[in-house]
Amino acid sequence: MTAPTNATGVTGAGGRWFEPTEIDPDTTLRLFLFPHAGSGVSIYRDWGGLLPPSIAYQCVQLPGRQQRRGEPAFTEMEPLLDALRETIAAELDERPYAFFGHCMGAQLAYRLAAMLVADGERPPVLVAASGWAPEGFRTPTMEHARLPEEDLRQWIVDLGSLPADVMHDEELLAMVIPTLRADLAVCATAVDREERVPCPVVSYGGRSDPLMFPGAMASWQDRTVNYLGNSEFPGGHFYIEEHALTVTSDLVRHLQRLVAAAR
Repeated sequence: MTAPTNATGVTGAGGRWFEPTEIDPDTTLRLFLFPHAGSGVSIYRDWGGLLPPSIAYQCVQLPGRQQRRGEPAFTEMEPLLDALRETIAAELDERPYAFFGHCMGAQLAYRLAAMLVADGERPPVLVAASGWAPEGFRTPTMEHARLPEEDLRQWIVDLGSLPADVMHDEELLAMVIPTLRADLAVCATAVDREERVPCPVVSYGGRSDPLMFPGAMASWQDRTVNYLGNSEFPGGHFYIEEHALTVTSDLVRHLQRLVAAAR
Protein backbone atom coordinates (compact mmCIF):
# COMPACT_ATOMS: atom_id res chain seq x y z
CA MET A 1 0.00 0.00 0.00
CA THR A 2 1.17 3.49 -0.81
CA ALA A 3 0.71 6.10 1.91
CA PRO A 4 -1.59 8.97 0.90
CA THR A 5 -0.51 12.58 1.13
CA ASN A 6 -2.55 15.73 1.48
CA ALA A 7 -1.97 19.02 -0.32
CA THR A 8 0.84 20.05 2.00
CA GLY A 9 2.80 16.86 1.55
CA VAL A 10 2.08 15.75 5.12
CA THR A 11 0.92 12.18 5.39
CA GLY A 12 -2.29 11.78 7.35
CA ALA A 13 -3.77 14.14 9.90
CA GLY A 14 -1.18 15.76 12.09
CA GLY A 15 1.73 14.15 10.24
CA ARG A 16 5.15 15.63 11.02
CA TRP A 17 7.98 15.29 8.54
CA PHE A 18 10.71 17.13 10.44
CA GLU A 19 12.41 16.93 13.82
CA PRO A 20 12.95 19.47 15.20
CA THR A 21 9.85 21.06 13.73
CA GLU A 22 11.19 24.61 14.07
CA ILE A 23 14.65 26.01 13.42
CA ASP A 24 16.54 29.20 14.15
CA PRO A 25 15.76 31.72 11.38
CA ASP A 26 19.20 33.30 11.79
CA THR A 27 21.23 30.25 10.80
CA THR A 28 23.14 30.40 7.53
CA LEU A 29 22.58 26.86 6.23
CA ARG A 30 19.88 24.18 6.39
CA LEU A 31 20.85 20.52 6.61
CA PHE A 32 18.26 17.78 6.04
CA LEU A 33 19.13 14.35 7.47
CA PHE A 34 17.58 11.21 5.98
CA PRO A 35 17.43 7.91 7.95
CA HIS A 36 18.35 4.39 6.89
CA ALA A 37 15.83 1.61 6.26
CA GLY A 38 13.81 0.62 9.30
CA SER A 39 14.81 3.68 11.32
CA GLY A 40 13.59 7.12 12.26
CA VAL A 41 15.05 10.42 13.41
CA SER A 42 16.56 8.86 16.55
CA ILE A 43 19.61 7.71 14.57
CA TYR A 44 20.70 11.36 14.48
CA ARG A 45 19.91 12.01 18.15
CA ASP A 46 23.51 13.04 18.93
CA TRP A 47 24.11 15.22 15.90
CA GLY A 48 22.72 18.37 17.46
CA GLY A 49 25.73 18.51 19.75
CA LEU A 50 28.16 17.83 16.89
CA LEU A 51 27.02 20.50 14.46
CA PRO A 52 27.82 24.23 14.83
CA PRO A 53 24.96 26.63 15.68
CA SER A 54 25.26 28.20 12.22
CA ILE A 55 23.76 25.03 10.70
CA ALA A 56 20.03 24.39 11.19
CA TYR A 57 19.52 20.66 10.93
CA GLN A 58 16.24 18.81 10.57
CA CYS A 59 15.85 15.04 10.56
CA VAL A 60 13.30 13.72 8.10
CA GLN A 61 10.76 11.51 9.87
CA LEU A 62 9.08 9.09 7.49
CA PRO A 63 5.59 7.69 8.17
CA GLY A 64 5.25 4.41 10.03
CA ARG A 65 7.86 4.94 12.77
CA GLN A 66 8.32 6.57 16.15
CA GLN A 67 5.84 9.44 16.59
CA ARG A 68 4.39 8.61 13.14
CA ARG A 69 3.90 4.92 13.91
CA GLY A 70 0.14 5.19 13.44
CA GLU A 71 0.52 6.27 9.82
CA PRO A 72 0.95 3.79 6.94
CA ALA A 73 4.53 3.41 5.79
CA PHE A 74 5.37 3.83 2.14
CA THR A 75 6.16 0.62 0.26
CA GLU A 76 7.13 2.09 -3.12
CA MET A 77 9.99 4.43 -3.95
CA GLU A 78 8.33 6.84 -6.40
CA PRO A 79 5.32 7.79 -4.21
CA LEU A 80 7.68 8.34 -1.27
CA LEU A 81 9.93 10.57 -3.39
CA ASP A 82 6.93 12.54 -4.66
CA ALA A 83 5.75 13.20 -1.10
CA LEU A 84 9.24 14.19 0.04
CA ARG A 85 9.77 16.43 -2.97
CA GLU A 86 6.58 18.34 -2.19
CA THR A 87 7.39 18.55 1.49
CA ILE A 88 11.02 19.66 1.11
CA ALA A 89 10.16 22.20 -1.61
CA ALA A 90 7.56 23.81 0.67
CA GLU A 91 10.12 23.98 3.49
CA LEU A 92 12.97 25.64 1.58
CA ASP A 93 13.68 29.35 2.06
CA GLU A 94 16.37 31.72 0.81
CA ARG A 95 19.13 29.95 2.76
CA PRO A 96 21.37 27.39 1.08
CA TYR A 97 20.57 23.81 2.00
CA ALA A 98 22.25 20.41 1.96
CA PHE A 99 21.30 16.73 2.26
CA PHE A 100 22.90 13.92 4.28
CA GLY A 101 21.58 10.38 4.24
CA HIS A 102 22.68 6.94 5.38
CA CYS A 103 21.90 3.86 3.23
CA MET A 104 18.28 4.25 2.04
CA GLY A 105 18.52 7.84 3.25
CA ALA A 106 21.46 8.48 0.90
CA GLN A 107 19.43 7.16 -2.01
CA LEU A 108 16.53 9.42 -1.07
CA ALA A 109 18.85 12.43 -0.78
CA TYR A 110 20.40 11.79 -4.20
CA ARG A 111 17.09 11.25 -5.98
CA LEU A 112 15.47 14.25 -4.30
CA ALA A 113 18.30 16.56 -5.29
CA ALA A 114 17.80 15.60 -8.93
CA MET A 115 14.01 15.91 -8.70
CA LEU A 116 14.04 19.32 -7.04
CA VAL A 117 16.37 20.74 -9.66
CA ALA A 118 14.18 19.28 -12.42
CA ASP A 119 11.26 21.15 -10.81
CA GLY A 120 13.14 24.44 -11.04
CA GLU A 121 14.41 24.62 -7.46
CA ARG A 122 18.00 25.61 -6.87
CA PRO A 123 20.20 22.61 -6.08
CA PRO A 124 21.53 21.77 -2.64
CA VAL A 125 25.08 22.94 -1.99
CA LEU A 126 26.01 19.33 -1.18
CA VAL A 127 24.65 15.80 -1.16
CA ALA A 128 26.48 13.67 1.43
CA ALA A 129 25.93 9.93 0.95
CA SER A 130 26.80 7.41 3.64
CA GLY A 131 26.66 3.62 3.27
CA TRP A 132 25.13 3.64 -0.23
CA ALA A 133 26.28 4.13 -3.81
CA PRO A 134 24.30 4.19 -7.07
CA GLU A 135 26.21 1.12 -8.27
CA GLY A 136 27.78 -1.72 -6.32
CA PHE A 137 25.26 -1.75 -3.47
CA ARG A 138 23.48 -4.99 -2.53
CA THR A 139 19.95 -3.72 -3.13
CA PRO A 140 17.27 -5.78 -1.36
CA THR A 141 14.60 -7.54 -3.39
CA MET A 142 10.89 -7.99 -2.79
CA GLU A 143 11.72 -11.53 -1.69
CA HIS A 144 13.74 -10.08 1.18
CA ALA A 145 10.83 -7.84 2.18
CA ARG A 146 8.52 -10.86 2.30
CA LEU A 147 10.79 -13.28 4.17
CA PRO A 148 9.26 -15.09 7.17
CA GLU A 149 10.19 -13.22 10.32
CA GLU A 150 12.75 -15.77 11.52
CA ASP A 151 14.49 -15.73 8.12
CA LEU A 152 14.33 -11.94 7.93
CA ARG A 153 15.91 -11.63 11.36
CA GLN A 154 18.72 -13.98 10.36
CA TRP A 155 19.27 -12.07 7.13
CA ILE A 156 19.62 -8.72 8.88
CA VAL A 157 21.91 -10.26 11.51
CA ASP A 158 24.14 -11.77 8.81
CA LEU A 159 24.35 -8.49 6.90
CA GLY A 160 24.52 -6.21 9.92
CA SER A 161 21.79 -4.17 8.30
CA LEU A 162 20.43 -2.80 11.58
CA PRO A 163 22.35 -1.20 14.46
CA ALA A 164 23.55 -3.57 17.19
CA ASP A 165 21.34 -1.96 19.84
CA VAL A 166 18.28 -2.82 17.73
CA MET A 167 19.31 -6.35 16.76
CA HIS A 168 19.95 -7.30 20.39
CA ASP A 169 16.73 -5.82 21.80
CA GLU A 170 13.82 -8.19 21.13
CA GLU A 171 11.12 -5.67 22.01
CA LEU A 172 12.65 -2.96 19.86
CA LEU A 173 13.31 -5.36 16.99
CA ALA A 174 9.68 -6.47 17.01
CA MET A 175 8.62 -2.84 16.52
CA VAL A 176 11.20 -2.26 13.78
CA ILE A 177 10.46 -5.34 11.64
CA PRO A 178 7.21 -4.01 10.03
CA THR A 179 8.87 -0.70 9.16
CA LEU A 180 11.94 -2.49 7.87
CA ARG A 181 9.79 -4.65 5.59
CA ALA A 182 8.16 -1.54 4.16
CA ASP A 183 11.51 0.15 3.60
CA LEU A 184 12.99 -2.94 1.98
CA ALA A 185 10.03 -2.88 -0.42
CA VAL A 186 10.73 0.81 -1.11
CA CYS A 187 14.35 0.01 -1.98
CA ALA A 188 13.35 -3.00 -4.06
CA THR A 189 11.05 -0.86 -6.22
CA ALA A 190 13.69 1.79 -6.91
CA VAL A 191 14.63 2.39 -10.54
CA ASP A 192 18.07 3.75 -11.33
CA ARG A 193 17.57 6.67 -13.69
CA GLU A 194 21.33 7.34 -13.77
CA GLU A 195 20.72 10.99 -12.91
CA ARG A 196 23.61 13.41 -12.65
CA VAL A 197 23.06 15.96 -9.89
CA PRO A 198 24.26 19.54 -10.50
CA CYS A 199 25.91 19.85 -7.09
CA PRO A 200 28.90 18.33 -5.30
CA VAL A 201 28.63 14.88 -3.73
CA VAL A 202 30.78 13.51 -0.91
CA SER A 203 30.57 9.93 0.36
CA TYR A 204 31.34 8.03 3.55
CA GLY A 205 31.48 4.31 4.24
CA GLY A 206 32.56 1.47 6.48
CA ARG A 207 35.62 -0.49 5.40
CA SER A 208 33.91 -3.82 6.16
CA ASP A 209 30.39 -2.97 5.00
CA PRO A 210 28.89 -6.25 3.70
CA LEU A 211 26.26 -4.34 1.70
CA MET A 212 28.87 -2.65 -0.50
CA PHE A 213 30.98 -4.23 -3.22
CA PRO A 214 34.64 -3.08 -3.32
CA GLY A 215 35.03 0.21 -5.15
CA ALA A 216 31.30 0.94 -5.19
CA MET A 217 31.73 4.55 -4.08
CA ALA A 218 33.64 5.32 -7.29
CA SER A 219 30.30 5.11 -9.12
CA TRP A 220 29.49 8.56 -7.72
CA GLN A 221 31.96 10.11 -10.17
CA ASP A 222 29.47 9.79 -13.02
CA ARG A 223 26.50 11.01 -10.95
CA THR A 224 27.67 14.51 -10.02
CA VAL A 225 29.34 17.56 -11.49
CA ASN A 226 31.88 17.46 -8.64
CA TYR A 227 32.67 14.33 -6.66
CA LEU A 228 34.55 15.31 -3.50
CA GLY A 229 35.71 11.77 -2.76
CA ASN A 230 35.04 9.03 -0.24
CA SER A 231 36.09 8.76 3.40
CA GLU A 232 36.35 5.19 4.66
CA PHE A 233 36.24 4.20 8.31
CA PRO A 234 36.85 1.03 10.31
CA GLY A 235 33.62 -0.90 10.78
CA GLY A 236 30.67 -2.32 8.90
CA HIS A 237 27.46 -0.84 7.62
CA PHE A 238 26.89 1.08 10.85
CA TYR A 239 30.40 2.44 11.18
CA ILE A 240 28.71 5.83 11.57
CA GLU A 241 27.66 5.06 15.14
CA GLU A 242 31.28 5.04 16.29
CA HIS A 243 32.55 7.70 13.90
CA ALA A 244 29.78 10.32 14.00
CA LEU A 245 32.15 13.00 15.29
CA THR A 246 34.65 12.50 12.46
CA VAL A 247 31.92 12.29 9.82
CA THR A 248 30.18 15.46 11.01
CA SER A 249 33.47 17.32 11.28
CA ASP A 250 34.31 16.49 7.67
CA LEU A 251 30.77 17.26 6.56
CA VAL A 252 30.85 20.67 8.25
CA ARG A 253 34.22 21.43 6.65
CA HIS A 254 32.77 20.82 3.20
CA LEU A 255 29.58 22.75 3.94
CA GLN A 256 31.34 25.82 5.26
CA ARG A 257 33.68 25.93 2.28
CA LEU A 258 30.87 25.51 -0.25
CA VAL A 259 28.65 28.13 1.36
CA ALA A 260 31.54 30.62 1.52
CA ALA A 261 32.38 29.99 -2.14
CA ALA A 262 28.76 30.62 -3.16
CA ARG A 263 28.59 34.06 -1.57
